[in-house]
Amino acid sequence: MIQVLTKAQIQQAEREADQAGHSYEQMMAFAGRSVASRAIELVQGRAQPKFTILVGSGNNGGDGLVAGRVIAETIADAQVRFYLLTRRDDPNFEAIQALGLFIAYAEDDDGRVIRHMVASADLVIDALYGIGVRLPISGDAQKILRQTRQALNENLKLQRDRVLIDPLLPHQVERPPKQYVLAVDCPSGLDCDTGEIDPNALHADETITFIAAKPGLLTFPGAAAVGQLWVSKLQLPDDLPTLGQATPILLDQDTARNLLPPRPVDGHKGTFGKLLIVAGSINYTGAVALCARSAYRSGVGVVSVGAPSSVITALATGLIEATWIPLPDDHGVIAENATQMIQTHVITSEALLIGPGLGREQTTRAMLKALLTTAHDTAWVIDADGLNLLSEIPDWWTLLPSDAILTPHPGEMARLCGLTIAEVQANRIGLAVEKARAWGAVIVLKGAHTVIVTPSGEIAYGPFKTDALATAGTGDILAGLIAGFRTQGVSAFAAAQLGVYLQGYAGLITAEQFGTGRAVIASDIIERLPVALSAIAVG
Repeated sequence: MIQVLTKAQIQQAEREADQAGHSYEQMMAFAGRSVASRAIELVQGRAQPKFTILVGSGNNGGDGLVAGRVIAETIADAQVRFYLLTRRDDPNFEAIQALGLFIAYAEDDDGRVIRHMVASADLVIDALYGIGVRLPISGDAQKILRQTRQALNENLKLQRDRVLIDPLLPHQVERPPKQYVLAVDCPSGLDCDTGEIDPNALHADETITFIAAKPGLLTFPGAAAVGQLWVSKLQLPDDLPTLGQATPILLDQDTARNLLPPRPVDGHKGTFGKLLIVAGSINYTGAVALCARSAYRSGVGVVSVGAPSSVITALATGLIEATWIPLPDDHGVIAENATQMIQTHVITSEALLIGPGLGREQTTRAMLKALLTTAHDTAWVIDADGLNLLSEIPDWWTLLPSDAILTPHPGEMARLCGLTIAEVQANRIGLAVEKARAWGAVIVLKGAHTVIVTPSGEIAYGPFKTDALATAGTGDILAGLIAGFRTQGVSAFAAAQLGVYLQGYAGLITAEQFGTGRAVIASDIIERLPVALSAIAVG
């Protein structure tokens, strides 16, 4: 399990570790070795790799000094150079002096040295500021960041200035290796509590953070500067008081694996439950197929779909696993008088997913309101137009069954709360916590680093931020997965965590296989759900 801790909690955990016999010096040594290990992996195969390490005045700089020393001692032909914000006098600095490694100081440089050191580096290690940074950054630190960004951008411009005419032969052309930025604990200029970021902050390709993830690493705009995130726990004991507290978590593969429902070999379709999906309208047929397919991929036993006849006609031959319930409709949308028929099927189902592609007609809203007043004996997942229709019903939260799961994107959350999208995005976590408690529902607020919050205040962050999910239909996939796991007897919070992790993981796999997230469509992600699920289950 990966915890998400604030700066104050991290500092408290460090004090507790020190008192328990894990000294600050030992923690710094382990942090530095963790950074060095990843840095060495990143330059593997390069002859005479060049490292430039930006070193601040505090403990973050100390981590960078340790990392540089370990790199120099490990790679015989490496060129390891240090650029110091201020002069230091400590054992880690003395160790790199003893090795005769190159050292430059900001106070002696007019900008040419730092630009050359960055421009010539294969890997830049950012160890200027850690979690203790105060914004805005000024003075020499601001100059270092500006000069570093300038050097990185100039190199990128030079590479882009050379145009390969024949696009079919790129594999036959030797390309220069990409420069890489590896941030220590957090990118310099990022507030690890709030996600606020200085205009001069470095944007890392990867970040290695220590002990736990921090909220600011998962909150935009700062999260855009983090790159791939690694968490090194520094081998601290789990029984430290701060680490034993109930805190927000960042989902990982181990957490997801432990939440998966059992699959007894003598099970049958009844063992794994029946999901009822009420969805679709004449203008939105695809949403039905996407959520039903993804629900089946979660391992659910039976998926029954209640939809207008026109939707069923369009989908039945292509979605052969589902069973179909033609519902009374009004010009292609589910009508109010469908409520009784839906109720008869809710009684025989473990879970109900309602909303994808419903449309926002008054008759459909009346159906939803009537259903909310009667069908409380099953697990509910409400998505998409189901949420939009809710927002038009006065005091709608008083009608929700217990343990309902709401899966809004920022626009839907804004309508539910009576806010603007900008207001939602500016306070995603706080708003989700407030409304989950007020509404008595599990909220899955979608987006990069999707956040899941329970009425009791439990928080889980999704680890993924990828443009492969920024396409129509991925929300339907997520809703289907969550409802599918809920059908199999998983708790509301666990089902939401599993759905978020599995959907995001499949999106990453798809983007990697395609070489880009730009061309991914929702059905591509569904096809890779089995691969992602297998990887989670096997570990």
